[in-house]
Amino acid sequence: MSAAELVHLHVHSEFSMLDGAIRLPALVDKVRSLGMPAVALTDHDNMHGAVRFYKACKAAEIKPILGCEVAFTPGDRKDPANRRAHHLVLLAGSQTGYENLVRLVSRGWVEGGARPRIDFEVLREHSEGVVGLSACMGGYVAQEILLKGEEAGRDALGKLKDCFAEKHFFVELQDHGFPEQGPLNEILVELARDLTLPLVATNDCHYLGREQARAQLALQCIAAGRPLEDMERAHHGSDRMYLGSPEEMAETFRHLPEALANTLLVAEMCGGVCDPLSKPKLPRFPVPEGHTEASFLERLSREGLAARFDELTRQGYSPSQAEYDERLAWELGVINSMGFPGYFLIVQDFINWAKQQGIPVGPGRGSGAGSLVAYALRITDLDPIHHLLLFERFLN
Repeated sequence: MSAAELVHLHVHSEFSMLDGAIRLPALVDKVRSLGMPAVALTDHDNMHGAVRFYKACKAAEIKPILGCEVAFTPGDRKDPANRRAHHLVLLAGSQTGYENLVRLVSRGWVEGGARPRIDFEVLREHSEGVVGLSACMGGYVAQEILLKGEEAGRDALGKLKDCFAEKHFFVELQDHGFPEQGPLNEILVELARDLTLPLVATNDCHYLGREQARAQLALQCIAAGRPLEDMERAHHGSDRMYLGSPEEMAETFRHLPEALANTLLVAEMCGGVCDPLSKPKLPRFPVPEGHTEASFLERLSREGLAARFDELTRQGYSPSQAEYDERLAWELGVINSMGFPGYFLIVQDFINWAKQQGIPVGPGRGSGAGSLVAYALRITDLDPIHHLLLFERFLN
């Protein structure tokens, strides 16, 4: 097969902490040298490398496919007694899919209980525009088959299929020479055909070439706190979890050409994702009913300034109420006109949370110390009027 007919859809970079050994610039260079049209990034439980990966691919005229290998539990994600977490590969098929993927990863971290993970409820809620792959031997489907048998795997595949749009869930096949993979793949192929699910071939890429296998194994040893010999036995001495060439992949899956062809199909399905950093995108700060971000910022600022006034009075100062009120109103006008009320609300939220947790926070840094609004919100602890600090250096 030609390079233009193969796309790697399961790739772990250095952002798969203590597991992936692929640096993003080297990944893009390798894909370009092999002549492949696209490549996915599917780090474990995070999308830390997404922006860097996207920009590097675009610069090299390679199609970036943004993804993540999330932890998935068939039970309740919030239940601390539920320790189950299996792999599931999710790819952004569209801009909506990218936004849903970000939500899935975030909710996994915030709501995952014992570890960052999602469940059926969250997956169904945010599956629009997302393409799913059943993942590796650590995946939910594979583990059901290996531990409980074929019928359990059939049930797992059916449940996952129902979470995605039509033809947006693929049964993933891998072969790294592990003894379990041959029999497992036979069952997966049979189940996929019974359930009319498409197959897709991947390599669970953790390094770029065979020569890096031992270095990647050392990362896993550090993560597990185990000697190299133990991890070598667990991997059965395999050095095949790398970015295989089209010829190598064609040889590995010579009996399943449709699984290879579907790598290109998946790549074609994943399009229309905008530059993740094309413009700043602040989260919307939750405000009480009846308030906008601007009105809530004004309320907190005026309440905060009143509290600061009480402190200044107790310290023996006699500040001019009119001067402070005028400065506060002017700053709020500038902040609102520039679209930053939400930004101030977000910053005051995490700064005051840090202070409540006993985490040291500095009194103020740079031009931000010139803001009376920041002082009123306790983002800073320097009175800009008393110290003759200029707000214009911060915002104007």
